[in-house]
Amino acid sequence: MVGQVEDLTAQDVQQGVAEGRYLLVDVREPNEVAAEAYPDAVVAPLSTFDPKAIPEPNGKQVVFACRSGKRSVTASLAAQSAGLPYTRHLAGGILGWKAAGLPTKPGR
Repeated sequence: MVGQVEDLTAQDVQQGVAEGRYLLVDVREPNEVAAEAYPDAVVAPLSTFDPKAIPEPNGKQVVFACRSGKRSVTASLAAQSAGLPYTRHLAGGILGWKAAGLPTKPGR
């Protein structure tokens, strides 16, 4: 199944995170996260991406996210190449998240 990435909408991801089904992994760079962040996301910048460094999802499905949806696909494919079953990403990234009217938080 390597090489397949499933697109999820912002609403799907927000609901899945709220219900405890998804672990959202933001692969944007620290300066981007400092400007604006997803609520409840783990940060794993793509520039230093190590799929094995992602926190144990403890039964949740990992969903990658970025600014527009390109780097999250790259991260998903990299994780799959490392043997991890992480096939989902947030289509449209944080731009789509905000366009859907979903909240962000100030970066840290």
